[in-house]
Amino acid sequence: MTYLTNSPEETQALGAKLGAKLQPGAVIAYRGDLGAGKTAFTRGIAQGLGASDMVTSPTYTIVNEYLSGRMPLFHFDMYRLPDSDSLFDIGWEDYLERGGVCAVEWSENVADAMEDAIIISIEKTGEESRRITIEGGPELEDLSL
Repeated sequence: MTYLTNSPEETQALGAKLGAKLQPGAVIAYRGDLGAGKTAFTRGIAQGLGASDMVTSPTYTIVNEYLSGRMPLFHFDMYRLPDSDSLFDIGWEDYLERGGVCAVEWSENVADAMEDAIIISIEKTGEESRRITIEGGPELEDLSL
């Protein structure tokens, strides 16, 4: 399904609708350029999970953990990792086993570790507008804004 959003708030709202439907073990694989809105969408997922944490980009930490929602949210940034071996070195399997949601920015860098992931492609179509395509996941037709 493809959605159009016209502001960061709308991008976040779409993420919240998806987050409310996610089940433990879900993996989100983001695709999109720098500044496309991946972190805004993740803020929405956190909101949909009921998390009260402030969601920020994990660019310098590689992974941020948000534990205040109905299940944990692990937000990864793979921009600086060369391959999926590096992902496994930081404990990817342990995160998967913790029963939360793993949201992975720059998933292209670790594509072979993204089996069965929900693919979210975010494309800038204007200064604040985005085309967001979601492949896989729960009843996506119900996510209309």
